[in-house]
Amino acid sequence: MSFNIGLSGLYAANKQLDVTGNNIANVATTGFKSSRAEFEDVYSATKLGSGSKTVGNGVRLANVSQQFGQGDVNNTGNVLDMGIQGQGFFVLSNDGSLSYTRAGTFKTDKEGYVTNSDGTARLQGYGVDANGKIQNGILTDLRIDTSNLPPSATSLVSSTINLNSTATPIAVAFNPTDTATFTKQFTTPVYDTQGNQHSMDQYMVKTGANTWDVYTLIDGRNLNGTAPVAPNAPVPSTMTFDTNGRLTQVSTPVPPTVPPTVPAPPPVISNDLNLVGWVPGTVTNGTWTANGAGSSTITISMANTTQFNADTARSIPAQNGYATGQITNLTIDGSGVLLANFSNNQTKPIGQLALASFTNEQGLQPVGGTSWKETFASGIPGYDAPQTGTLGSIVSNSLEESNVNLTNELVELIKAQSNYQANAKTISTQSTIMQTIIQMA
Repeated sequence: MSFNIGLSGLYAANKQLDVTGNNIANVATTGFKSSRAEFEDVYSATKLGSGSKTVGNGVRLANVSQQFGQGDVNNTGNVLDMGIQGQGFFVLSNDGSLSYTRAGTFKTDKEGYVTNSDGTARLQGYGVDANGKIQNGILTDLRIDTSNLPPSATSLVSSTINLNSTATPIAVAFNPTDTATFTKQFTTPVYDTQGNQHSMDQYMVKTGANTWDVYTLIDGRNLNGTAPVAPNAPVPSTMTFDTNGRLTQVSTPVPPTVPPTVPAPPPVISNDLNLVGWVPGTVTNGTWTANGAGSSTITISMANTTQFNADTARSIPAQNGYATGQITNLTIDGSGVLLANFSNNQTKPIGQLALASFTNEQGLQPVGGTSWKETFASGIPGYDAPQTGTLGSIVSNSLEESNVNLTNELVELIKAQSNYQANAKTISTQSTIMQTIIQMA
């Protein structure tokens, strides 16, 4: 039996060397998780038990456990390199067969899908709807769409305006070419449905105590494209302020119809200016021509307009329209949202990574390529967005290095070598004893 005990020790030491050698070999493998050989002793037993004076029968390999501790996350400068800081696994699909990895070395294929480094599996995540909203719940192949971002017509303009309460009222007729007929002019870029940029001018005219008229022209024309002169003189909206300088209402006349409505409808009372019926066009050599584009109703929010004793001024305006744009770069935030940045200064989410978690990570089956498959022992995976629950965050432009501690592995190598030599000595000693017994016969 001593020979068998020694042989079991040699086998165990050899397995320890194998595991340690594999760890050392993968010290530079991205996303690699080290393993540890675990052993247990062996005792023979009968139906009546093993007894209190039973000598053991050696050792055997109980398990090779994986150590899923965090590896260092280091910057690489490649936007599709991603590391997980915390728990979770990237999800990969190879024609519907799912695998899980911590190696975030991704790239795009010829169709724009995000794949693993050898292009055999696609990264899984959540898509977006037409409005750019993440559609959580259903995993899909993540794809980077490099097509142009369609233009969007301006529908909302907002800003903060102060009108000087001490400004002198103006009694002469408004003329956009004569600065003496208005107090202040504000210009805002707006866009039509084809992404053409136009210049919207608002002319502020103080008409009396706590009252101001607002004339709005686009490209120097009325909304219907006519020149702002008689008989098509622009019609103003009227702003009224209280004694504290706060806006109380904006009164906007309803545009005339053909034939005229009788009786004429009352003006629209609101805190907004609604520009209805704008016909986009271009002006060439003083001649206006419709450009064939459409437009939406433009709502100009005046709610943040005040009348205080300070300079007439406006904050930088915000408007929601934009021209067509080409994708210029990609960023990935900590929650795994892929954000496409476009040449028109727009940013649009195009997807979100999904991470998988398991009740028993030790039950995962390694399948090579620094990836794992689920098993009955691991339990079914749970999928969710990064930074949700116990899931970690995504670090873009970075990779998680192997979690192998080379110093510890070299110590384990020495220990395994010593164990091997000691067990070999056990067999050698047993052989010497057997030879002595044979010589005595």
